[in-house]
Amino acid sequence: MKRYAVMLSLFVAAVAMAATTTAAPSAAAAAGEATRGPAQHSFTTSARSVSAATQATEVSQATTAQAARASLGRPVIAIGRFGPVEDGGDALTYDPALVPVGAHASVAAYTWPFGTTTVLAVTGLVPRRTYGAHVHVDSCGSAPTDAGPHVQFIEDPVQPSVDPRYANPRNEIWLDFRTDANGVGYAVSTVYWPIASKDAGSVVIHEHRTSRGRGHAGMAGARLACLTVPFDQAR
Repeated sequence: MKRYAVMLSLFVAAVAMAATTTAAPSAAAAAGEATRGPAQHSFTTSARSVSAATQATEVSQATTAQAARASLGRPVIAIGRFGPVEDGGDALTYDPALVPVGAHASVAAYTWPFGTTTVLAVTGLVPRRTYGAHVHVDSCGSAPTDAGPHVQFIEDPVQPSVDPRYANPRNEIWLDFRTDANGVGYAVSTVYWPIASKDAGSVVIHEHRTSRGRGHAGMAGARLACLTVPFDQAR
């Protein structure tokens, strides 16, 4: 199981990188199109001007791609084996019946100036079951509530937040998943704001899929388990 958990963690990192780096080529392509456009429609431009425009395009593309790569930085990665609250640690289960002691979770988060991609993978959970999961403000503690509320880009002035204008998968990071026959599950979230701009400390696994309706938006039942994630390393 330990070897399987490590392999799944590597998968998490690979998926997160693939999801995030797609933003860099599109930005570079957009910059290239903006620079090439006038040159393509001006047939009276001298050879020297065409050469200069082409050179400028290449520089623009290279600069944009370099900046995008630099902004990605190192991923934030957390790997944990859930243990009982009394043992302490970074991975705690509050309900061993639904998140058994010994189950594993891995989180990888990549951030760039325009957004964040977060991947969650789990093993050893109850087979064929749907769980909710979100990024929370604080790190895990002995009480389920220690992780605090959900991270929100635009914070709801009314807490707890149950207004779908704030409690939604665009303003929060939702990682709901369903396990397969072996108790394995994963989820991917991409939001268009950088996690580095917010206080964030954990991923909490919840009892059921996250609700979206007014008055109970963002709610997913009891907090079953928590994995502390060093999101502050994205800064």
